[in-house]
Amino acid sequence: MFNPDEDLNIELLKQVGCPSWVIKHSQAVKQKALQIAENFKVDLELVETGALLHDIGRCKTNGVEHGIVGAQMLSEMGFPDSVVKIVERHIGAGIPLQEAVEMNLPPKDYLPLTLEEKIVAHADNLLDGSQEVELDFVIKKWKARMGHDHPAIDRLIVLHQELML
Repeated sequence: MFNPDEDLNIELLKQVGCPSWVIKHSQAVKQKALQIAENFKVDLELVETGALLHDIGRCKTNGVEHGIVGAQMLSEMGFPDSVVKIVERHIGAGIPLQEAVEMNLPPKDYLPLTLEEKIVAHADNLLDGSQEVELDFVIKKWKARMGHDHPAIDRLIVLHQELML
């Protein structure tokens, strides 16, 4: 079982070597995720833990694969699958199998499925560092990075509509 204690999870981030900006960002994601979660019947301890640990893989890489790396780390530490999946599936609004293959990620579907997974992923989307941003900011950033017609943008909008009542 995971420990939802924020101090212990922050200490874990420090122990594995996450820089302070990752820790500040993760604390901001936790706050935003809990705010979103207020509108749903979800496991708040899972949301909090997943949000705090979602970027643990950044201690090893800042590439798109940091979610996969972090999920593997937490799995090896004995964290439950529910936390591991949040970390693995938090990138953007999720990455479907075909896009994962095109990105040279292990061939797998990385789309968030549970409400807890979706909440953490989207809370992460709505932060630029530790600063909360609007959906329009995120769309503009993604279009500049991935192109105006990238399917991730549509997934982002659908996720926003699902969660932001």
